[in-house]
Amino acid sequence: VQLVESGGGLAQPGGSLRLSCAASGFTFSNYIMKWFRQAPGKERELVAAVTARGDRTDYADFVKGRFTISRDNSKNTVPLQMNSLKPEDTAVYFCYAGLQYGLGYREYWGQGTQVTVSS
Repeated sequence: VQLVESGGGLAQPGGSLRLSCAASGFTFSNYIMKWFRQAPGKERELVAAVTARGDRTDYADFVKGRFTISRDNSKNTVPLQMNSLKPEDTAVYFCYAGLQYGLGYREYWGQGTQVTVSS
């Protein structure tokens, strides 16, 4: 199983970045997919989520209207489009896959990609 994030880097305030998560080794289309982030000295927090079929999305209040999550079940990818970036968006961004089955739960994490927003 692999979740590989890409697209991180340095952006100026007000700029944009597009992250992507490439998944392999599991039945991607069955899993809810999420992006989390963790800033230095802070706890990991949920940024955005998309259902297995891609028919519903959810966002943390601090990114609503700025970030867009989507998924391509034919390519096993989960892009996160980030616009109007702010310095407080600086963090390591992680891709997450989760599946509830019966009474159990299965989840996978990527290694993360650094996003730095600075002038």
